[in-house]
Amino acid sequence: MLQSLLKVFALAMIWLSCFALQGLSDGRGAMAEPKGFLLIIYDNNTLRQDLTASWGFSCLIYLPHAHILFDTGGDASILLRNMRRMDIDPGRIDTVVLSHGHGDHTGGLFGLLQVHNDLTVYIPESFPRRFKEEVIFMGAQIKEVGGPMMIHPGVYTSGELGQGIKEQSLFLKTTKGLVILTGCAHPGIVEIAEKARRLFEDKVHLVIGGLHLSGHSRSQIKAIAERLDATGMEKIAPCHCSGDMARALLRNLYADNYMPCGVGLLLEIPSLQR
Repeated sequence: MLQSLLKVFALAMIWLSCFALQGLSDGRGAMAEPKGFLLIIYDNNTLRQDLTASWGFSCLIYLPHAHILFDTGGDASILLRNMRRMDIDPGRIDTVVLSHGHGDHTGGLFGLLQVHNDLTVYIPESFPRRFKEEVIFMGAQIKEVGGPMMIHPGVYTSGELGQGIKEQSLFLKTTKGLVILTGCAHPGIVEIAEKARRLFEDKVHLVIGGLHLSGHSRSQIKAIAERLDATGMEKIAPCHCSGDMARALLRNLYADNYMPCGVGLLLEIPSLQR
């Protein structure tokens, strides 16, 4: 598994270097469309010694038509440092999506906006008005999210979910099924997955992000895993607030379909369906 991740990372770094030069060559002088990737840049676990781990979450989504930052971690200095060490140019980000209002998911936003504010921030309607006003004051545009909506072709927000802590997730509609990104999954990871299935009438290919299973018992985690199986879920990459016991149990349950997740993880995205 580690060798595969390193191979994918090496290929992606080549791709990113080429993309910085405005495209890729297909060997005949023509420009080939780059593939998409997910890259974890903020988490309380790390897969690379040169990257900093800290409590929080942020994932960068590279697509041919968009660069989306899903959550911003808890500290802007760590977020931007990890970006520099992975040769990520913040100026290429055009969209930020904030899952919910907790500081370990929003804390890096205003530091990011200090170096790059020409972007759109998708914020749940339930966010405090003062937070939204500060984003606008710093020069970014905002779009308030209530119900499900398309952010970019093939990329959708779940809309606000949950009765207590309201949260939005991201759904990528791919040729292999749905890729679901969660910040903390406060509304429940099964409920989020079932929402995605209802919206798109498709199976779940991958769930990646915080699952909020820390503190759950073994029997509760196994019951949740069984319900996720019913969604057709093929792969899982839990991180952030998922908890050590949940990660260990899910690793045993899903075997080769379990992916260790932390800062530095890079995964190729199946082709999007628009």
